[in-house]
Amino acid sequence: MILGYSTNAFVKFSLLEALERIAQLGFRGVEIMCDRPHLYPPDYGEEELARVKSLIDQHGLEVTNLNSFTLFAVGDTYLPSWIETQQERREIRIEHTLKCLELADFFDCKNISVPPGGPLGTMARKEAIPLFQQGLARVAPLAEDLGVKILVEPEPELLLENTREFMEFMQGVDSSAIGLNFDIGHFFCAGEDPSAAFEELFEWIGHVHLEDIAETRVHNHLILGHGAIQLSKVFETMVRLGYQGDVSLELYPYVDMPEEAGRESLAHLRSLLKEAGLNLEIC
Repeated sequence: MILGYSTNAFVKFSLLEALERIAQLGFRGVEIMCDRPHLYPPDYGEEELARVKSLIDQHGLEVTNLNSFTLFAVGDTYLPSWIETQQERREIRIEHTLKCLELADFFDCKNISVPPGGPLGTMARKEAIPLFQQGLARVAPLAEDLGVKILVEPEPELLLENTREFMEFMQGVDSSAIGLNFDIGHFFCAGEDPSAAFEELFEWIGHVHLEDIAETRVHNHLILGHGAIQLSKVFETMVRLGYQGDVSLELYPYVDMPEEAGRESLAHLRSLLKEAGLNLEIC
């Protein structure tokens, strides 16, 4: 089990610079943002990909996850989405996911994370759910062939926000390649106890996003120790259940101080891991 740091906190740096800085902080892993200014698939040919892989190998890093959530290159944080009314917009999301699966295979990464549908807007849930399930059915065969998991990440104010909605959605998904990216803070924002949610959803969890959230439960990622989540309780649950996947620190609001945010989070994390008995490789 390896701790990575997401490059989406380093958007003021190139991908190669972000990898260098994450390695220098002492992380054993890296989650790579599959969007500009980092690893947006159409921007990378064989030569560029080989350069990235060489640097990852040089620093002894493992790719913990490919973050395939945002699409700033052609849209924004959520759009194009799986549930837009225009088919051509949904096709952009599907094609992006297929390309990210191929990248995961190239980097020997076990999973990619994807958004949970998208903002509903005026669309009814009964219309949106089938669109999302149909989109996943288009990408699941490649994931199965490559042995890479597609991990849906519930998030506040999107189609899937909480444990109940995710479990209901999965009843209509017929592929072992589809799972859950468990963002600890997102479940806290949804009003849940992340520890209890982790236990209930454990069979689907393939990767974990780590950050803190304020007591208000407003969706804003914080440095570990700056919020109100009982992280040690979540870690104890992970140990008890035998979680073996990787964990990635996701602190994208700290683009002006990503190294300081990562360093402070690491310092806070070390004591929590020792207390919980969680064997998470940091450095």
